[in-house]
Amino acid sequence: MKKLFKILSIIFTIIILIVIGGYTFMQQPQFGKNPEGERLKIIQNSPNYKNGAFQNLPEASEPREAISLSTKLNDFFFNKSKRNKPSSTLPSEKTDLKSIKPTENVMIWFGHSSYFLHIDGKKILIDPVLSESASPVKFFNKSYEGSNIYTVDDIPDIDYLLISHDHYDHLDYDTVTKLKPKIKKVITGLGVGSHLEYWGYDKNTIIEKDWNETAVLDDGFEITATPAKHRSGRDLKSNQTLWVSFVIKTPNEKIFYSGDSGYGAHFSDIGNSYGPFDLALMECGQYSKYWPNSHMTPEQVVQATLDLEAKKLMPGHWSKFSLSIHDWDEPIIKVIKESKNKSLPMLYPMLGQKVDVKETATSVAWWEKVK
Repeated sequence: MKKLFKILSIIFTIIILIVIGGYTFMQQPQFGKNPEGERLKIIQNSPNYKNGAFQNLPEASEPREAISLSTKLNDFFFNKSKRNKPSSTLPSEKTDLKSIKPTENVMIWFGHSSYFLHIDGKKILIDPVLSESASPVKFFNKSYEGSNIYTVDDIPDIDYLLISHDHYDHLDYDTVTKLKPKIKKVITGLGVGSHLEYWGYDKNTIIEKDWNETAVLDDGFEITATPAKHRSGRDLKSNQTLWVSFVIKTPNEKIFYSGDSGYGAHFSDIGNSYGPFDLALMECGQYSKYWPNSHMTPEQVVQATLDLEAKKLMPGHWSKFSLSIHDWDEPIIKVIKESKNKSLPMLYPMLGQKVDVKETATSVAWWEKVK
């Protein structure tokens, strides 16, 4: 009996230590802070917040294939493509962002879902992740070799920082805290400002919007938070902040950014309400049969772009992190094939390459040179 009591005591002690260690680990600043107080009261009045969490639009709750957790884990750890990550360094073309002329209307892609736009004299930064991992711990979800060509020092002062949602591959603690002195305004979804304030951002610089709410900024500049079909969360409590897409309206351009989203009727609704668009920056990658409601296949990306009534497509959400099990370059290969089938013009620049937003197409398949 004494031996059993000793074993149980040891097991109980180990459990207590694990709980204490886990709690201590979760107190690190990179996990952010969920909304509370006045911010939470505003959230609770949102029609998109029910039962203690934000909800997708009703049609997002479509049935999915029943797959066991053991099967999912087995695929993720043992059945990844052998080309899930590139084995050689990605090519790039580093643009001096600080020397772009005021009259230039250009886009620079940093890889994954990070973009720099210089449009009608304003500098716009979208979901910047300039660190080497998409995770609260540095050794997990490491970025590809050659994909980190920019640092915060390379970034000029930013008029508008857009954050689509609070997942680690879109809201990076190291990047946004270092960028803080350079940011004039942040536009994001409801609740995300809680993380930013916790990290030292002045609340007066943060604009949080619900779906289909517009931030009227400088003359001719408006940014509207529009629906997406996704989820959020940086800790064990999910969907406490809102995930959004963005309609970016400037005096001479109209650009759509999808954030992360599964395919749905919301794209045609956005096209009808806010389109047509000169350019659509669309997530295209990290899809899986295991999460069909929160990410799009390349074929769905093309259809969503057509639903939006966009003149051309720029596919992102690939070429920096492997968050699914497909080939690292499968998204771009498949989306080009489908865009040709549907006669949809596309842009697919190298990392860091400056592209005029009026450009109708790019044609260098740079990924073919990567092993």
